Amino acid sequence: MDLKAWLSERKDLVDQALERYLPASPQGGAILEAMRYSLFAGGKRLRPILCLAGAEAVGGDPQAVMFCACALEMIHTYSLIHDDLPAMDDDRLRRGRLTSHVVYGEGLAVLAGDGLLTQAMVLMSDASAYGDLDPRLVLAASHEVARAAGYQGMVGGQAADLLAENQKPDLALVQFIHATKTGALIAASVVSGAILAGGSPEQVRTLRGYGRRIGLAFQISDDLLDLTGDPAKLGKEVGADQAHGKMTYPAAAGPAAARQAGENLVREAAELARSLGPAAEPLAELALYIMERTH
Repeated sequence: MDLKAWLSERKDLVDQALERYLPASPQGGAILEAMRYSLFAGGKRLRPILCLAGAEAVGGDPQAVMFCACALEMIHTYSLIHDDLPAMDDDRLRRGRLTSHVVYGEGLAVLAGDGLLTQAMVLMSDASAYGDLDPRLVLAASHEVARAAGYQGMVGGQAADLLAENQKPDLALVQFIHATKTGALIAASVVSGAILAGGSPEQVRTLRGYGRRIGLAFQISDDLLDLTGDPAKLGKEVGADQAHGKMTYPAAAGPAAARQAGENLVREAAELARSLGPAAEPLAELALYIMERTH
């Protein structure tokens, strides 16, 4: 398959849906403008694409789970806004654009992140968005996403990441941080799509294993790109992890071992995806791409 064409097509579908679910409006004022500024700043749309692909992998209709896919992107974008704040990583560039707090000020940036997180909850609970899907499946998927975003997932990993700054690198701690800060929401993305599409318990377990592996590999890849990536392609400065004393996989295990770990993870993930049959082939190809990407 042509993975780049497939990703581009899916990204366009997600962008169109996001415009429907969070349209520009003069009545929204500065807060809606700030929310949309970050939401439409570009990005790969990896999490919503995984949600759509998770549904397809178990025989479902990707359009039927688009509301969940867009909610996931809202949650991810909120986390980036807060991550860039001076109290966190103090980054001025994101995806080649000035970060939210630089453009709108810290207060409005905090509220823009809060607004996106809350809007994701609104979307996940909107009967007009999920249509004919079984509300019990919507509740189960919502629980999956919320748990991954909270203190047992992304927020907890971010807290551990902050507390680990300038500490001696510890591989077990790095793996925990990566699995929660980044991996949890990535895994929830593909799993929520499968749940909404009525996947069997075995299919959901397989995709959970897939998601956990690519989630960890994705962050390992990010760590490596921060060491050797091209700022023009990344849309942000490199070397930020070292400047902030971040506990990264290369710092704990060395760059070569980090790359090998990532390669092993994506190969295992691809095998899991392929065990589900041809409908999951895009997930297999996407897994293998993670360690090849340049941005």
